[in-house]
Amino acid sequence: MGAETGTGTTGGGGGYRAVLFDVDGVLLDSLPAYRRIWDAWARLRGLDTAHVWDRTFGRRPEDTVRDVAPALDPDAERLVLNALMHEQGDAFPAADGAAELLTALRPDRWALVTSGSRGPVHRRFALGGLPLPGVQVYGEDVRESKPHPEGYLLAARRLGVDPRHCLVVEDAPAGAAAGAAAGCAVIALTLSHPPGAFPGATLHAPSLRAAHAAITGMLAADEA
Repeated sequence: MGAETGTGTTGGGGGYRAVLFDVDGVLLDSLPAYRRIWDAWARLRGLDTAHVWDRTFGRRPEDTVRDVAPALDPDAERLVLNALMHEQGDAFPAADGAAELLTALRPDRWALVTSGSRGPVHRRFALGGLPLPGVQVYGEDVRESKPHPEGYLLAARRLGVDPRHCLVVEDAPAGAAAGAAAGCAVIALTLSHPPGAFPGATLHAPSLRAAHAAITGMLAADEA
C-alpha cells in the first residue's frame, strides 16, 4: 500500500523543493527501544506507562517530564533517562527504505528536524549507514519544541526554501502539527497513530518505504 491523500492542502504535485524529515520513527526504527526506556522511567516514578508514552511523541524529553510530572526537575530526569538509554543501548536500526530514499535526494534539498540531540543522532546514523544532510535542527537549537513550528521554520530558512515549498515527513501528531503550522505540506506515517490523528496532513502512508514514490514525485524535477 502506498500513500493516500489526506485532508490538508497542497500546492500541487511536483512543485516542492525540499524535504524536512523527523528522525525517530521516521528515519530510525527507534520506537521499540524508546518505549522500553520510557516505561522503565515511568515505573521508577510511579506513573502510568501508557499515559507517559502517549506524551512522548515528537517532544523533547524535558517537555514530556514537565507534562507528566511537573513536580520533578526536567534536567535531573533527563540524566535518569540518559542512564536508562545507556543500559538499553542506542544502536537503533535505520528504518526500512531510509537509506534508499535519502541517497535518492539531493544533499542540499533535505534536512533533519528532530527533538533529539545532535550527538546521539550522528552516532545512530553512522551505525545505520545513513547519510547526514548539511542542514540539521536539533532540540537544543530551538526554544520551542514541536508542536511549535520553530524547528521547521529554521530548517527551511537554512535551506533557503520557502516553507510553503517544503514537504515534512512525520510520524507524530505533534510533529505533523508543527509542520502544518510552519506552512509546509505534511506526509504523515501512520506507524503508531491512525490517520485521524493527523488532520492537517496532505498525505498518509503506512511506512517510509510506502511514501518513497510520493515524496520523490512531489519534488520539482530538478530537486530530486
